[in-house]
Amino acid sequence: MDIPKNTEEDLIACLGWGSLIWDPRSLPIRSAWFKDGPPVRTEFLRKSSDGRITLVLHETVAPVQSLWAIMDTDDPERARTALGEREGIRSRLHDLVGLWEPGQEPPHNTIEGLPGWARAHNVKAVVWTRLSHNFHGKDSERIASAEEIIVYLSSLEGKTLDKAKTYIRNAPQQISTGIRQAIEVALGWTAQENG
Repeated sequence: MDIPKNTEEDLIACLGWGSLIWDPRSLPIRSAWFKDGPPVRTEFLRKSSDGRITLVLHETVAPVQSLWAIMDTDDPERARTALGEREGIRSRLHDLVGLWEPGQEPPHNTIEGLPGWARAHNVKAVVWTRLSHNFHGKDSERIASAEEIIVYLSSLEGKTLDKAKTYIRNAPQQISTGIRQAIEVALGWTAQENG
């Protein structure tokens, strides 16, 4: 599906860089994932409950170009709630699912150029997941190094290893972060394009 041009319709965009792209599940989107989202500062820094290392935003990492899809709603809060449901967020929705609308201060430290990007794409609101890093514990300010992530991934076995490897390999190719590049060299887990 092409991005709508010259339309009166105001769109709500969902930004993505991880499993939303290849596994949207119940996320109510009405388009494919477009590859020209705004630059986001994301990295493989979160240990999920099933042992995977997942992508989260962090202001200290280099930006990569995000992906985006059109939400199947015209209500920004409904879009935020739907994204929260897809991500399994049951509390602190306003903390863990970002919502930006024109007139609000954009998240300069993790998403770059959001207002200009939104204007150029006829987007009236943007939602995104903003879980935090937790490799060293949820209260630690220290983020994991590539070496620590590789040692951890190398220790995995069985289904945990399979899930971790699938997540990293399925992340969109354009999400070429520093840690991902180190994992590809050390473990050979190269990206596979999905759609």
